[in-house]
Amino acid sequence: MTYTRRTKDQLAARVAQDIPEGATVNLGIGQPTLVANHIPASREVLLHSENGILGMGPAPVAGQEDYDLINAGKQPVTLLVGGSYFHHADSFAIMRGGHLDICVLGAFQVSATGDLANWHTGEADAIPAVGGAMDLATGAKQTWVMMDLLTKQGQSKVVQQCTYPLTGIGCVKRIYTDLCTLACTPQGLRLIDAVPGLSPAELERIIGLPLTL
Repeated sequence: MTYTRRTKDQLAARVAQDIPEGATVNLGIGQPTLVANHIPASREVLLHSENGILGMGPAPVAGQEDYDLINAGKQPVTLLVGGSYFHHADSFAIMRGGHLDICVLGAFQVSATGDLANWHTGEADAIPAVGGAMDLATGAKQTWVMMDLLTKQGQSKVVQQCTYPLTGIGCVKRIYTDLCTLACTPQGLRLIDAVPGLSPAELERIIGLPLTL
């Protein structure tokens, strides 16, 4: 059977679908910021950015950007009624104090048991970029990863054991990709869902690891 990969917006919508009412959520730099555009207006979710914002809304309409109001990735954002901005140190206190229900991060690799590598590939010419990822990965109650399943070379980013320097150990609970949604457990990977037309057996072949249903 044939199957179609999720677009970036479809993937963001899939992540947003699982964020519960009342959650306080950090959206990491890059793809995760798109999740804000897919949270229903009727659902109260507090979005946090590590540069010191709580209560972000969707991306601003083109032409109405306020570049004095940006997220940690320097993208202009909107602020919902009741939202606030504050000192960087207070923002990290939120992260380190266990006050975030969920953080959504990008990744270079995730192991079957939830180890996260997202700050450095180990290449000599690569620029390390840890930012607040280590604080988020260990401080949030749940860490979710949002990424393409395969590298540009066609290798799975979900691996038995990470070969890149680790950001956190056993911290990732879910992996949302363009082909499937996975749960990381101490026993390995559990398949939550896959795009229509992609069988569990074919997905196991692509990833190269066993999946439980």
